[in-house]
Amino acid sequence: MTPAPIQQWHAYLETLDAGALKTLLTEDVVFESPVVHTPQAGRAITMKYLLGAAAVLNNDSFHYTGEWFSPNGAVLEFVTVIDGIKINGVDIIHWTDAGKIDHFKVMVRPLKAINLLHQKMGAMLETMAG
Repeated sequence: MTPAPIQQWHAYLETLDAGALKTLLTEDVVFESPVVHTPQAGRAITMKYLLGAAAVLNNDSFHYTGEWFSPNGAVLEFVTVIDGIKINGVDIIHWTDAGKIDHFKVMVRPLKAINLLHQKMGAMLETMAG
């Protein structure tokens, strides 16, 4: 059975409801990006990255290909295609006993995909800042 935080994550991806995402994250959540060297701490910056990533990655080709669970965590493998480049990655998600996500790490391959995401995410975050 899929844990409640992952069910809520999937529901967020279907609706892209920022309020639902905010409710799902702890205030001190940590986000680790495949293109930013240091972990990003806090709900506001994590939401910015996750909202931006959803706008960049969550197209018609995006889908999860596998999910693995532990009592307070999950690894979700995804695939998507952007500009003809197949992107393969994993979301590594940890949540508190209360069911709120407190750590979210994204890993991506191949290098060509990381470079593309760096470019697209940079542009998306710049747009969101303005």
